Order: sequence, then structure tokens, then C-alpha cells
Amino acid sequence: MIGFLGMGLPLVLFVISCIHFFETPPQPSISDYYYTNCREIFTGVLCAVGLFLIRYQGHTNEVFWKNDKLMTNIAGTMALGVALMPTNPFTCAEKIYTFLPICAPWTGAIHYLFAATFFLILANISVNVFVIGQKKSPDIPVYLFNENYIYRTCGFVIFICIVLIPICMKLELFPRSTYWLETVALLSFGFSWLIKGRAFGQNGLMGRILYRENNKTSDKENPRAVLRFLISVPRRLRLLAEIEERKRKAFGSQR
Repeated sequence: MIGFLGMGLPLVLFVISCIHFFETPPQPSISDYYYTNCREIFTGVLCAVGLFLIRYQGHTNEVFWKNDKLMTNIAGTMALGVALMPTNPFTCAEKIYTFLPICAPWTGAIHYLFAATFFLILANISVNVFVIGQKKSPDIPVYLFNENYIYRTCGFVIFICIVLIPICMKLELFPRSTYWLETVALLSFGFSWLIKGRAFGQNGLMGRILYRENNKTSDKENPRAVLRFLISVPRRLRLLAEIEERKRKAFGSQR
């Protein structure tokens, strides 16, 4: 759910901006949609993501930055902070009906602090937390699309986006740079979360390539394995209800 919400937020806002009926022009950043007709979508999705992250029961670890439960709790709190402490509008007269109806440089700085910390924690989760726990299978090679490679790549992309946001804002390298970089960061983490949650499947070739696991393997190893994996990815995105139903049936058959 967190992966779908994170990936869906910037895409939904973009689609709404393209439909004249909603009278919501494209905004410089995702946060600026707070002062448009999409305010409820922006705050609602962020609050939902924040609560899901806080309630997520991850594993603990003595190392601070590898503590899944602690990291997700911090990220969830930061997401709530971004929603409840919005960025400053273009004109202070627009900042009404907000949790803190004060338009000052320090209120905008608090919002940016929440947002930057949120993205940094997401990057850390992908790079240092998700990579923990992969089973060692000497008989299965480490493919280019191994899950740990995907997590680290997504995490580094998020970090690069965080660094580029203030640079692009200062130099005005391209229009709406903040929005597009935030979108790339959210899509990266959402994809990373979906891979970790095995939303694309874990049986057969998918299990071998992504997770180094022989889960009901029916595909013989051959040089075209990676190509078949790439072709099969779009077809393996299933509804969560179907995944839960299969788990229920599998559990029932074991009993």
C-alpha cells in the first residue's frame, strides 16, 4: 500500500493538472499543491503514508540506521510533518486554515526540514535496511536485477534528487525542477517498497532473479532468463486482494 500511495501521489497530481475542469495549474513542487484544489489529495495521501509507516512493524537492529522499525517511524513522523506544516505560499494571504497559520521564513524552513529528512530516511531505508536478510543460495547466481541492486540503485537515486533540488532551484536549470525531482524520488522508493513486498511475484524465474530463491521453479536456466524477466514484469503486477487470496489458499492447503 505504501508503495502504491507514494508512486501514485505525484502521478495523480500531474493528471489533475492536465485536466482543465479542476482548474489546478501545474505547480513548482508537490508541496505547492497544498494551496490548490488538490489540497485534500496531498494531505490525505501524506497522512496515510505517514500512519502506515509508523504502524509498520519492521525488524529492529542495534545499528541505528539499519533499524527498520525506527527508520519507518521517523519517516512516518516526517511525512505527517510535511502534511501539517505546509510550505509558504506565493503570497502570505493564501496561508489560511492551516495547522500553523503563520507566514514567516522559519515556518517554510520547518517544512523543508521535514521534507528533506523524509527523503533522506527513505534513501537510507532502501540502501541500508532493505538489503538485510536475503537468503544465501550458492546454487543461484546473483543476477543484474537482484533485489539488493535495485534497493541500492533506488536509494542512490533518491539521494541524488535531494542534492539536485536546491541546485536546480538556485540555477533554474529547467521548469518545475523541484516537482520532477520529488516525483523521481517518490517513484524510486515506491518501486523499491513494492519489490521488497514482492508485489510483482516471487515464484519461478521471478524468485530466482530478484530474490535468489527457488520458489516452485519451472523455468530452466538459459541465457535469455533476464530478457524473459523484463518482458514478464508488466504482467506480474497483481491486485493486492488476489495476492492475499493466494496466500489464504496456500495456508489452507497446508492445514
